[in-house]
Amino acid sequence: MVTASFLQDPDFIRVLYIVAFGCFIFGLRLLNHPRTARRGNLIAAVGMAIAVVATLLDDVVGDYLLIAVGIAIGTAVGIPAARSVKMTAMPQMVALFNGVGGGAVALISFVEYREALEHTGGNPEIEQLIPILFAAIVGSISFWGSNIAFGKLQEVIPGRPIQLPGQQLLNIGLLVVAVGCATAIAAGTESQLLFLLILIAAAVLGNMFVLPIGGADMPVVISLLNAFTGLSAAAAGLALDNVALIVGGMLVGASGSILTNLMAEAMNRSIANIVVGGFGGVAVAAGAGDGEAKPVRSTDASDVAIQLAYASKVVVAPGYGMAVAQAQHTVRELADELEKRGVRVDYAIHPVAGRMPGHMNVLLAEADVPYDHLKEMDEINPEFPQTDVALVIGANDVTNPAAREQSDSPIYGMPILDVDKAGQVIVLKRSMNTGFAGIDNPLFYNENTALLFGDAKESVAAVLTEVKEL
Repeated sequence: MVTASFLQDPDFIRVLYIVAFGCFIFGLRLLNHPRTARRGNLIAAVGMAIAVVATLLDDVVGDYLLIAVGIAIGTAVGIPAARSVKMTAMPQMVALFNGVGGGAVALISFVEYREALEHTGGNPEIEQLIPILFAAIVGSISFWGSNIAFGKLQEVIPGRPIQLPGQQLLNIGLLVVAVGCATAIAAGTESQLLFLLILIAAAVLGNMFVLPIGGADMPVVISLLNAFTGLSAAAAGLALDNVALIVGGMLVGASGSILTNLMAEAMNRSIANIVVGGFGGVAVAAGAGDGEAKPVRSTDASDVAIQLAYASKVVVAPGYGMAVAQAQHTVRELADELEKRGVRVDYAIHPVAGRMPGHMNVLLAEADVPYDHLKEMDEINPEFPQTDVALVIGANDVTNPAAREQSDSPIYGMPILDVDKAGQVIVLKRSMNTGFAGIDNPLFYNENTALLFGDAKESVAAVLTEVKEL
């Protein structure tokens, strides 16, 4: 009895919460570098386990059997999903998991409001009611918006922007409805129906918010929705008086907001411009930038092998095409073979390459590429003029010189990898189709560019074989 009383002591539970969010903060700090990211993830997971235990020790917890069933179902779904997901589908999984968090917060908000009406006969106190209403709106937007992001990334929904006539007015109207109902409740109206209307309006807004955004902007959208989920979780923590949830939610919200801003800057676009949507809505046919077909120079594995083997410095620019082909391990093998010959091989990482933040870093880390060979855009760009060969593997939009040279281009002003400044550029592509942004790439028609057509993994493997035979 004494032990049970001690474990349920409010001060002991607060100590556990402090330890938990201390783990969150330390774990997040370790995520700043690939060498420590795995350890940081584990430490944050331990913190979450401590927070869950602390919550279960609280004597306000109700049906433990129902909680156990929920944990069992979540574990049964989550572990196999996380273990079996392919690296190419990691952005979709992140979108889904983030959406689940937002949906959980929205449901908790509704349950808390309903419980207050049933047990006290009126609305919760205003200091609890405001966070509940905020969490309901933002959590619902995050849940439904994340589902649309998943659908676009999974190509269940077209990746192109989907806009309705008067789209922005519709979005503003939905926001007004949600906020108006919330204001009415905060002013004293007691109505579950109004609360449900808040959830419905926010749900439709979440869908309408993401549908007009093109697939090329999905990395930024995922990060933004992640920030939404964090903020809604922090609000739920205020309503529930749960310190760990408040701190954890604010960490997610703050880090997601910072990352969203950094990625928007990497694309030289404002967050407002991305949210308005419509980017990438018109695909430009390959080679049709000036109304005339442009010639490209194709090459074969043998010629590429000779150029790479006799180079002094090679820079690999990976993109989503490498992820789709699962070519990262073969690329690492090719780099190892070149380094045996005294060739320096580095990897140019653009902030928005792939379909989620850090996508290329994760892929290359999976292939055990040395961390000191992964170079961020600002670090690698000055080195391209001294680079003998730039090997572009499935990266289209982030290597497009139109961002630098064509003022009428949709991506004009976006910082890119300056691969065109290398001595020779080898581009691995399946076809002349445009990238995710749906615009042509003048890089393909430069005199110093040659295209190696085919599946990226098979092409790199063929080049590797030729290099070994030299």
